[in-house]
Amino acid sequence: MPSNPAVDSSKPLIIVGGGPAGSAAAITARLAGQPVLLVEKTRFPRQKVCGEFLSPEAQPLLARMGVFFPEAAAIRRVSLHLRRAEKRFSLAEPALGISRYAMDHRMLERAVALGTLVQPETDLPAAIVATGRRASQPKGQRLFGFKAHFAGPANDAVELYFFGGGYVGVNPVEGGRTNVCGLLPESLLSPLGFEIDAAVDQFQPLRERLAPLSRVFDWLKVGPLVFGPQTATSTARRAGDALQFVDPFTGSGMLAAIETGVLAAEAPEAEYLKRVRAILTQPYYVASLMRSALSATWVDRLLPLVPGKLMYQLTRPKKIR
Repeated sequence: MPSNPAVDSSKPLIIVGGGPAGSAAAITARLAGQPVLLVEKTRFPRQKVCGEFLSPEAQPLLARMGVFFPEAAAIRRVSLHLRRAEKRFSLAEPALGISRYAMDHRMLERAVALGTLVQPETDLPAAIVATGRRASQPKGQRLFGFKAHFAGPANDAVELYFFGGGYVGVNPVEGGRTNVCGLLPESLLSPLGFEIDAAVDQFQPLRERLAPLSRVFDWLKVGPLVFGPQTATSTARRAGDALQFVDPFTGSGMLAAIETGVLAAEAPEAEYLKRVRAILTQPYYVASLMRSALSATWVDRLLPLVPGKLMYQLTRPKKIR
């Protein structure tokens, strides 16, 4: 990793949040020689609502940090399912399917091995905040996320099923398990009593896909969720979802978290937001446009004509230098 000329070895860098963004910031700072205090109040590792799709673009960056996931499932294909249309294409490079349980543990473990001090609280002001999303919407218009792992036949594809104003993603993770993670509106979930099994049963292609699988733990739920920049409450640099929650159906959330975590520790404070905008602006707006289009009836006719690899490339955060 490049050295940080602004490193102050006389005092620790205070990072709040031990997920991918916070751990990436801690690892980056430690590799540059900066003392780090990472504040994480919850117990690690733990399952979290997440698509658990790690873009191939993240892997060289993780390798530079000394973080590897040999147990991860290889994801080589993409399959999109709309009301009356499907789109299938291959990835130029394999992505990884890795649970947040394994990913968070491995990254925090690496940060600690490099000398990061972890504790549940501190009175010192944070320099970097990577605590996840904090936002809400009016009741009735809210979006909620959910996730569970399933046992049964697994493949090498990430599959996205769009229906009801939201989506459900299906992809393999380590251990031969399949992650099923989605984002659906309150208007669909509320009449069903927020019963996720009933919600995923609403779309026939998804119902048929999950028929041979069996859920291995209860659905985890989170929400309400709001896309876009998060409101700053301090002068600390924000990273990951604490900075900007990118529409997760693009599969670039973990990549964006890692990149912004690295930049938060590496970039001079005056340049941080400028560099973040350079890598996130395009995927954020492309994802917003795509989500709007996916709710229109005409997209069923247009989708087969759009090159799948172009759709994928346009939703990737730019590589950090």
